Amino acid sequence: MSHLTTHVLDAATGRPATGVGVTLTRVADPGDGAGSVTAIAEGVTDADGRLALGPDRLDDGVHTLTFATGAYFAAREIETFYPAAIVTFTVAGDGHLHVPLLLSPFAYSTYRGS
Repeated sequence: MSHLTTHVLDAATGRPATGVGVTLTRVADPGDGAGSVTAIAEGVTDADGRLALGPDRLDDGVHTLTFATGAYFAAREIETFYPAAIVTFTVAGDGHLHVPLLLSPFAYSTYRGS
């Protein structure tokens, strides 16, 4: 199993968000707000809105998941306020990370899942 998984749910339809592009990056020296960014992995959510990304173990530090929400809604001809949902989080240790995204055209929320 990948060290990181995500699940995207379209809250407006109550269904999994299929076909959402997701990019995983690592941010070096984020303390000054201008850390360099290195792409680690990318993929697209499956029919259940799920995706496993990255290697078996992510390095400790700050990472981001960028969800291509604009493209997802455009493909459905739905106006959206957010062209991308970017979730920044810290990796510390070996435990599995699950970062779900609850999505609608004008809002999103996330949390650390299990």
